[in-house]
Amino acid sequence: SEYAAISNFVNKSTDHAFQLENFARKFFTTIEQFLFEYREGHEIGPYGQQVRILPVTRVQPAWLEVEIGWEDSQKVFKALLDSLDKIIRTITEISDPEADDFDSLMDIHSSLTSLYLRFQEIYNNIEAMVFNPNQEIIYWVEIPSQGKNVILQAAPLHIGPLMEKYIWHEKQTVVLTSATMTTAGEFDYIRGRLYAEDAYDLALGSPFDYENSTLLFIPNNIPEPGDRSGHQRAIENSLIHLCQATGGKTLVLFTSYAQLKRTSHAIGPALADHGIQIYEQGEGASPHTLLETFKSSDQAVLLGTRSFWEGVDVPGKALSVLVIVKLPFDVPSDPIVAARSETFEDPFYQYSLPEAILRFRQGFGRLIRTQSDRGVVVIMDRRLLTKRYGQLFLDSLPQCTMRKGAIQELPQEAVKWLNI
Repeated sequence: SEYAAISNFVNKSTDHAFQLENFARKFFTTIEQFLFEYREGHEIGPYGQQVRILPVTRVQPAWLEVEIGWEDSQKVFKALLDSLDKIIRTITEISDPEADDFDSLMDIHSSLTSLYLRFQEIYNNIEAMVFNPNQEIIYWVEIPSQGKNVILQAAPLHIGPLMEKYIWHEKQTVVLTSATMTTAGEFDYIRGRLYAEDAYDLALGSPFDYENSTLLFIPNNIPEPGDRSGHQRAIENSLIHLCQATGGKTLVLFTSYAQLKRTSHAIGPALADHGIQIYEQGEGASPHTLLETFKSSDQAVLLGTRSFWEGVDVPGKALSVLVIVKLPFDVPSDPIVAARSETFEDPFYQYSLPEAILRFRQGFGRLIRTQSDRGVVVIMDRRLLTKRYGQLFLDSLPQCTMRKGAIQELPQEAVKWLNI
């Protein structure tokens, strides 16, 4: 009977699943060994390990072992997919809308179909990464810092073709709106990235009076980020004095979680002595919970990394000071950044700089959320003043009241501006 056939396929699927679990474990072990040999046996650093899978990578002996590991997994993976497919087909054949068990069968059918599609996608992606790479896809393998799990990653080299296929060519009208779509007042970069050359654009002024609501303070005597220890000491000392003067009410945006942790450890005791609580991203609580706790605290400092550069909305006096520790340039060795940079004649000015400016503008936008808000933005990166590209960042901001001065003057300037 059909039910007997389903039972047979279920038993086969179970067997294949157990076999696949064993083969998959061996396959990922070959990737771990590949990464171990790639880093020449050294410990995994604080930023983890990421390795792009390039043509030159595929000729290495350790990668050959990865290919063998995947070949061993392929047969049982295909057999599992085949068994699942037969169960799904058989359920479709025996389903009777009038039968009492129809609803429960349809639930099983839906769950198995979803599982089948997920497994099929996993199979196709691994097959592409190991044997049949798509030239328009970036492939890499990684181990997070202090993590033991190997992660296989893939991302599109260009998102423009995807926008074209699924958005521009599918819709009669598309409206894109954002407060941060231009770089230095132009739409050129976003047009190119999205394949939107024929789109009409319109840049509208802000409803906020930034000149009277926002003090932009740029320290001119702080060490540049290239001087890691000097810059870090300056960040720690200035944050202690600034936050003590303002009673907290400060969001500090970092580009590195490791630097966030170092800073939190350094400034925590001094601020606690003044009754100021530090909340930091990554301490277990969700970003939403952190924000709500920060909003309801009288004296608090919130330290955040990437996800806090956008989407954070804290209107009113709860957030009066925004500190940007470094200009948000992407790490050049990041697989996606490295691969996309290779497609530009001048990767820094055509790709890295516009991306950093867009994120910089998003970070800046965390402070003033209503027409009655008032606050101070501090950019702790002197490259705004010393590098040729610094002016491009400043040109991308609304017209604020800008002050350049010694970092020692910052607490007094902030207190004066905020009328504390």
